[in-house]
Amino acid sequence: MSTPEDEERLSPLAQRWPRASKFLLSGCAATVAELATFPLDLTKTRLQIQGEAALVRLGDGARESAPYRGMVRTALGIVQEEGFLKLWQGVTPAIYRHIVYSGGRMVTYEHLREVVFGKSEDKHYPLWKSVIGGMMAGVVGQFLANPTDLVKVQMQMEGKRKLEGKPLRFRGVHHAFAKILAEGGVRGLWAGWVPNIQRAALVNMGDLTTYDTVKHYLVLNTPLEDNIMTHGLSSLCSGLVASILGTPADVIKSRIMNQPRDKQGRGLLYKSSTDCLIQAVQGEGFMSLYKGFLPSWLRMQSDWITQGHPMRPSPVFSKEESNPDHLLSARRFDLRDATLC
Repeated sequence: MSTPEDEERLSPLAQRWPRASKFLLSGCAATVAELATFPLDLTKTRLQIQGEAALVRLGDGARESAPYRGMVRTALGIVQEEGFLKLWQGVTPAIYRHIVYSGGRMVTYEHLREVVFGKSEDKHYPLWKSVIGGMMAGVVGQFLANPTDLVKVQMQMEGKRKLEGKPLRFRGVHHAFAKILAEGGVRGLWAGWVPNIQRAALVNMGDLTTYDTVKHYLVLNTPLEDNIMTHGLSSLCSGLVASILGTPADVIKSRIMNQPRDKQGRGLLYKSSTDCLIQAVQGEGFMSLYKGFLPSWLRMQSDWITQGHPMRPSPVFSKEESNPDHLLSARRFDLRDATLC
């Protein structure tokens, strides 16, 4: 007769270590998704940083090469001027980022769900708790992953620096971490963390609220059922709203992370994220805050449609079952740890 210890030993690994298995699988999924969509992220960063008005004040604007014009021309320009494989420059710290971000987000969210918020009396998890929990978990995960994001942004701009005749800053990923740590200390690794976590919170908020709102509307007011079609349309809308809310903070983050620094690691262009925002709007116009919007949206959209959305539906409901209270209570917020936010 088998003992409980024997049964536990013979059970699948996913049952014995559910969180570890979930983290491992999400890390693998994030790595594949990152490799597939990273050229969009590189294109986004190049577009966000080009044309900085603050460079003119520093006396460095004259050396900037011809500006990129549009997502496609930017990608083609990188291939022609730097080589095809340069579309993946900086992908290693991006993968590191997902490992840290996914782990921090998953652990934080599950702690909030089980310990802080808890379930409602009917044993379901309300939408407002999902939104707040998702925002807080995203903020924590993004803060922990900030050093890897910093190195990723700076490595993405190395090819541009070479074309402009500027010296390269790093020999590789580990040299980048070591150099930033030596010049700015531990604090230097968290440069740009304020707009970084602001973006994470805004993206999660726009995503979760829009997805559920649009899906409610489609199921209750159109012939569509709760299926893959409504999921795709809801993801399309939620990705658009999340990009609109998060892109300005993303632009500020990229510029602060990439700005030149003195020997003590202090930025030479911007004193703070607010200073960066003011200089961008005054020198380049309000729409400069939406540079790189299209590749950012496409990257976010491709991931949400192919990998699934955080608000994963329970079993498909009929029109009769799909009243607002039933639809809300039937959804369980399942954190998508492999997000490309």
